[in-house]
Amino acid sequence: MMQTGLDRPVILITGGGRGIGAATARLAARQGYDVAISFVSNDAAAQAVAADVEAAGGRALAVRADSADAAQVARLFDDIDRAFGRIDVLVNNAAIIATQSRLEDLGVERMQRIFAVNAIGPMLCAQQAARRMSQRHGGRGGAIVNVSSVAARLGSPNEYVDYAASKGALETFTIGFAKEVAREGIRVNGVRPGHIYTDMHASGGEPGRVDRIRDSIPMGRGGQPEEVARAILWLAGPEASFVTGTFLDATGGK
Repeated sequence: MMQTGLDRPVILITGGGRGIGAATARLAARQGYDVAISFVSNDAAAQAVAADVEAAGGRALAVRADSADAAQVARLFDDIDRAFGRIDVLVNNAAIIATQSRLEDLGVERMQRIFAVNAIGPMLCAQQAARRMSQRHGGRGGAIVNVSSVAARLGSPNEYVDYAASKGALETFTIGFAKEVAREGIRVNGVRPGHIYTDMHASGGEPGRVDRIRDSIPMGRGGQPEEVARAILWLAGPEASFVTGTFLDATGGK
């Protein structure tokens, strides 16, 4: 499917140092992509992912960039321009969660930060990607995959209603932007992971959350990051050539 050498397609995965992002980076390299990842804090983890990409035969670039900061996003895409000279796929994966809480106990700074990273960040990255991908700007087209969450459908009451709401905003953006660029060679879709074994649950204060709720999942288990990565890369690739503005649930049936 993929070409070799300088013709290899380039994928950017935000938040690529851990969890679903890291799994997607590794699988993309095996599928023939050169891979750029952004990360915020854990340089060692990002460099480990980059090393795995190179071991799989791809070129790798790891850039420290907060996707909620427009200037840092612009620099990230400039770095990709210099390193690869192209971008074919954007995976808006970077997201944050905070400690489980009811709405009345949430602080406004937390709400603002969660929306900045989870909703505005993907819009900033998509803006930069579209300027490079869109045929109306002389680009060759491309694909954008926004990583949402089953929380957008379920609402996450008593735990993360702010996170769920930010993912709902991301989904509405996905629908609108897909229609906006559909005739410019860009497909825009979303993946909704369900309860996946990643480090994110520790950020919410309950590292064992997936095991606690796995009996409520029809398949009776949590998901692995690689299972979501396969869904992301299917939507990103040519097998999904007539798919845009839609969502693929990777939730075990929940």
